[in-house]
Amino acid sequence: MCSDVLVSRPHYDSRAVAQGVPEKDPPVAVPEVPQPSSGSATAGYRSAKYIPTEWFSSYQTLLQQASTSCHAATNIQRESRTLNQDTEGATFKIQAEGTRLLGERLQEIHYWKSELQRHIELLLSDTESLVALKTRLEKALDATEIPYAIATDNLNCRARRLGPDLVRDTVEEELLKEVDLIRSVQALLKRTTAQVVSQIKSNREAKQTLEMDWSDKYQAYYFDDHSGRHSNMSSDTQHHPSSAAMQEQVSSHPSWTKFTQDNLSKAMQEEEATNSLRVLVEQVLQDTTEDLRIQCSSVDRAFSQRCVELNEAKTWLNMQLTQILEQIGAQEKNIVALQQAIHNKEAPLRVAESRLYLRSLRPNMELCRDEPQLSLEGEVKQIDGTLASLNRELSKARESLSHLEESRMAVEKDINCKTHSLFIEREKCMTHRKRYPTSSALSGY
Repeated sequence: MCSDVLVSRPHYDSRAVAQGVPEKDPPVAVPEVPQPSSGSATAGYRSAKYIPTEWFSSYQTLLQQASTSCHAATNIQRESRTLNQDTEGATFKIQAEGTRLLGERLQEIHYWKSELQRHIELLLSDTESLVALKTRLEKALDATEIPYAIATDNLNCRARRLGPDLVRDTVEEELLKEVDLIRSVQALLKRTTAQVVSQIKSNREAKQTLEMDWSDKYQAYYFDDHSGRHSNMSSDTQHHPSSAAMQEQVSSHPSWTKFTQDNLSKAMQEEEATNSLRVLVEQVLQDTTEDLRIQCSSVDRAFSQRCVELNEAKTWLNMQLTQILEQIGAQEKNIVALQQAIHNKEAPLRVAESRLYLRSLRPNMELCRDEPQLSLEGEVKQIDGTLASLNRELSKARESLSHLEESRMAVEKDINCKTHSLFIEREKCMTHRKRYPTSSALSGY
């Protein structure tokens, strides 16, 4: 037999290994110095043997260690069961709390998402109504071009009136008012259209902001809803160790709520501005239409009154022309009668003058201023006076006839002016004004 030296068994702590405590280095075995034995009892056997006391102490120590380990294991198992029960309840409770909070969060997101959706639809409806109003304003602006062309054409036509009819009358004043009014209306419609375009842009920007917020909340709702459907039995869960770490640039709940409230507040401001602008546009279209139609009626009335005045003046001129023509005829007859009367006085004058001439040839004392001589001289003077009166009257008659002819030409010229003016007023201007747009066209419909 070989005489190998026995060494002590190394110490192994199974509890420490189970708890994950690193194992201590085993103590270096120190060979025991064998006790000397006597005589032949130790001859040929190993000298390093335990003595009974050591043997008893060794297994007693093992029993004690085993008992201690069992007791410790029992305590650990009891604590583990207690800890497991406590942690399982706490874990279930906090998981249920998380699920409940996720549900509340889903309700909150759904509420704000619904509010965003409602105001998005309102902004969309408001924008569409503003686009329709913008179209009406553009149509109304285009419709004002026809009244402007009519009014300027009327002014140009009336500038071709003749003579004294080229007057700055009520019609011209009303036409100038109409031109100024149309220019003012066009400027107002352009400014209003610019306001509508600006409001449409603001509405679309606010709508885009709400849509982005709604899109974010839609995704957040999807993620939170998917998160709320996770359970301990779900197969699509996995570990994400870094997910519990605090993320950078995250919002707080108050700032999250305030962000959406600010967006909705801005949207409501744009909605109120849209409603006010819509009322303003309707009022502008109504007022401009009424103003243009009222001024159009004023111009038409002025034209009608002017035509009545021209007709009346033309009637009076025609009557006066008739009288002048009658007077011209009568005066011509009077001139003929005067000329005949003057011609009739020539023979008596020749007779009287011949008698005086012959009697002036009487000789000596026969050349006497007797009664016949005096009578003849008186006769010649009377005839000369009559001829002078008749010539003066003839001159007056001819002058009167000349004046009558001038009056006739003036009256005929004025009648032609009135006829020309009536043609311009009725055939040109008033006929053209029948193309004036209706109220619905001026309102943009």
